[in-house]
Amino acid sequence: MSQNYSNDTLVNLQEEYDKTQIQEVIDELEKELIGLQPVKTRIREIAALLLIDKLRNNVGLASGTPGLHMSFTGSPGTGKTTVALKMADILYKLEYIRKGHLMTVTRDDLVGQYIGHTAPKTKEVLKRAMGGVLFIDEAYYLYKPDNERDYGAEAIEILLQVMENQRDDLVVIFAGYKDKMEKFYESNPGLSSRVTNHVDFPDYTCEELLEIAKLMLEEQQYQFAPDAHQVLLEYAEKRMKQPHFANARSMRNAIDRARMRQANRIFDSGDKMLTKYDLVTIHPEDILKSRLFSQ
Repeated sequence: MSQNYSNDTLVNLQEEYDKTQIQEVIDELEKELIGLQPVKTRIREIAALLLIDKLRNNVGLASGTPGLHMSFTGSPGTGKTTVALKMADILYKLEYIRKGHLMTVTRDDLVGQYIGHTAPKTKEVLKRAMGGVLFIDEAYYLYKPDNERDYGAEAIEILLQVMENQRDDLVVIFAGYKDKMEKFYESNPGLSSRVTNHVDFPDYTCEELLEIAKLMLEEQQYQFAPDAHQVLLEYAEKRMKQPHFANARSMRNAIDRARMRQANRIFDSGDKMLTKYDLVTIHPEDILKSRLFSQ
């Protein structure tokens, strides 16, 4: 039997949207993160769904609570933790969580080393995370099928119970490499069914890594000499092909080492009088002395 929904109830979408202040968070995300357009689009989509769900409830429409637990997949240094922080803020502003804090943990925070140790550890973490978002990095390490004496499965079972029974008071975000996370979800159908929002974080391009490096330098009140940009671009291209490449994290390490070489170059030059330009400028040689260019 069809229901007749009258059109006499008016909802001012813009007014309700402005009230939540989530646009501020989305703007911050756009400003603070270079690239990652698919991720930003997905976060907007989730925010839109949650806002409309909230408006439906406000006008008395039945609406099952949308699944809030999430999966962030991608390589290290692609902004997963930063986006999780913004997601916690969005959920708080839309009143889906009470506190809005983000708690980041790994396997070591949840899993004990002997019988009877795991449950108290996991429950203590969950207690502190309540009202906010629990971000579990490299979550696939919770499951070790090759080790019969491993207690990760116990932590997963406790997480599953809380994700189901207290889903109105805690949002869990599982994070890690995409291929490993897929195997992790395959190992536990119950876990997979509770995670409804999947966000994939692509690797940065060399050009995006250069823009990230510029932002990092600006934050620390440094700058590149005009001819240093191309050298750093070459560095990024070489570094991407090396083991343990971690996107923005690797670029931050490169910048830190370039600053150290710049300081030593100035110190060894013997110049007694320095300009502000000398103190803030990274030159090509500060990057070219990396081992990557000598290999």
